Amino acid sequence: MKSLLSKIVAVIFLMVIASTNSYADKIRIALAETPSDELAAFFVALDRAKANGLDYEWTAFADEELAIQSILSGQMDIGFGTPYSAMQKSKAPIRIIFQLSKLKFFPVTTYDYDKLEDLNGEPILLHSRGGGTDSIANVIEDKLGIKFGERSYISGSSNRVAALLANQAKATIIDLSNKNKITASHGDQFHALPMFDVDASDEALFANLDWIKSNSADVDIFVKALLSVYRDMANDPTIIRRETNPDGPIGELPEEVLGELDGFYADAVAGGLYDVNGGGAVAANADMEWYHKAGQLTGDFGDLDINDFWYLKPLQDAN
Repeated sequence: MKSLLSKIVAVIFLMVIASTNSYADKIRIALAETPSDELAAFFVALDRAKANGLDYEWTAFADEELAIQSILSGQMDIGFGTPYSAMQKSKAPIRIIFQLSKLKFFPVTTYDYDKLEDLNGEPILLHSRGGGTDSIANVIEDKLGIKFGERSYISGSSNRVAALLANQAKATIIDLSNKNKITASHGDQFHALPMFDVDASDEALFANLDWIKSNSADVDIFVKALLSVYRDMANDPTIIRRETNPDGPIGELPEEVLGELDGFYADAVAGGLYDVNGGGAVAANADMEWYHKAGQLTGDFGDLDINDFWYLKPLQDAN
């Protein structure tokens, strides 16, 4: 009887372990904003990865800083943003594995301003503190020798466009698609100021290095799915609309947003927002130079090591 009881306990124990492992195998993804047209390609990649066996769940945080903290704390497994400052300051083994998009952003203002230098001392609306648009503002200041006035933050380019239209701001930095939209529909009120080229990362996929190595099979599925979407999209941007799950978070967006997906991704591909090779060493070097100039990486530039910020093996294996 005692032997039988021991066997039953052992079976129950194994069932609990199996259940726990099954839950642990689900990748927890930290989004830095709510699902939008800008994330449609990412969700198409998630659907492709799921079809190849990736189990995941996602959580949308209010801003990039909170998403980064969720990775540092171990609350979430993998997220996207550009956590260079957090990586350097925390000394945590956080590494980037994929460039999701480049910093192709544009200063859009009222006609009170004709050039970037006119924004000296003027307030500006940005995405998030420490994020891509914040770094662009820093580099603009450094390159042109100006200093913006008060910085305020609203996540999402479309939300910053809404703030412009509501007269809540006169100057902001927004993405290519929203720049094209507002200058086309309200060109009598707003225009894009001339801007220098930027090739560094706006959004990148990152995680704890120990987690990446322990979950290499899932990471491989994820990276290959992203590469397949980016390469298909480069040939035909309409693939995003056609593969968007109507019952998923993007498919549930308003019809007017879904109806613009083809134009959004056609503009994005033409504007060079996506690297069909996932960035890799080219993006890593561009990032280090950019974010050092932006002030998010400190110390002597020559002392910075690419391997402290990127883990290139997943991309090398997938390519």
